[in-house]
Amino acid sequence: MSTPTGLDDPDYAAFAWRRFRRILAWMGLATAIVIAVAIVGLDHFYGPLSWIAILATIGGVGGSVMLAAALMGLAFLSSGTGHDESVKDID
Repeated sequence: MSTPTGLDDPDYAAFAWRRFRRILAWMGLATAIVIAVAIVGLDHFYGPLSWIAILATIGGVGGSVMLAAALMGLAFLSSGTGHDESVKDID
């Protein structure tokens, strides 16, 4: 019986998922800073913003950046753990 590798190994999978969550936490902090800068910038150029505009900025900027971070993080997780190489074609 072969030893599990990559995400099949429970210890390594736990390490990889902790690293992924840590990266997302840092991206969440960076996203909060970008959202604050965007709101201050919009307030400076357009004047006082309504709550709807602030919520739309939070949703648009925050959602876009966090979605990109999650997808790129998962791509790096898959590649970095050897999961991509372990998939074999059945042709």
